[in-house]
Amino acid sequence: MTRIVAIETATDACSVALWQDGAVLEKFEPGARRQTERVLPMVEELLAEAGIELSSVDALAFGQGPGSFTGVRVATSVVQGLAFSLDLPVVGVSTLASCALAAHDLQPRFQQVVAVFDARMGEVYFGAYRCGGDKVEALCDEGVFAPERIPVLDGGDWLLAGSGTVYQDALRDRLTWAGVDAEAMPRAATVARLAVAAVREGRTVPAEQAQPVYLRDRVVQIGSK
Repeated sequence: MTRIVAIETATDACSVALWQDGAVLEKFEPGARRQTERVLPMVEELLAEAGIELSSVDALAFGQGPGSFTGVRVATSVVQGLAFSLDLPVVGVSTLASCALAAHDLQPRFQQVVAVFDARMGEVYFGAYRCGGDKVEALCDEGVFAPERIPVLDGGDWLLAGSGTVYQDALRDRLTWAGVDAEAMPRAATVARLAVAAVREGRTVPAEQAQPVYLRDRVVQIGSK
């Protein structure tokens, strides 16, 4: 039996989840202000509800970013601490990919999802994905852009998801979409689901190598566009 505990705190919410042979149990609380004080109690509540100990888990997963700098650091430090104490392997999962899968779950007719987060300073965190089942395929590099300078994507049957949808007017010159989910956000449940393949294939890291991904000052390549 494979078990994965996931933590996600990169946005204005806190969520933890347990993936256990295809079944997912999740606890979710809105509001970023109490992430630091709530995340460990939420993990304890989750495990108590499932009737298991953390020591019986096969791996830990976390939303490694991009997102709120503070929130990403919270998830990273908590997972590192738990992994060190129990010598558990770790999987970092893109928060953009997690958001894309969460949006796809709610509107499954859209297989292509663009996830955009408001990165402040007039920029967005951006990623484009093909979603199906518990799998998400990145169609380009993730990056941070001014909304009017995101990579140009072909086709019009995209689902636009995430807090960056507030920049729809600027995004419209670079992308045509058929649906919008402004409320979509990364969730611990989708982080756990996306970590499964990595755990089963041994693509994990030890606690000290679990690192956040911020994307600032990173140049993104997407073909010749």
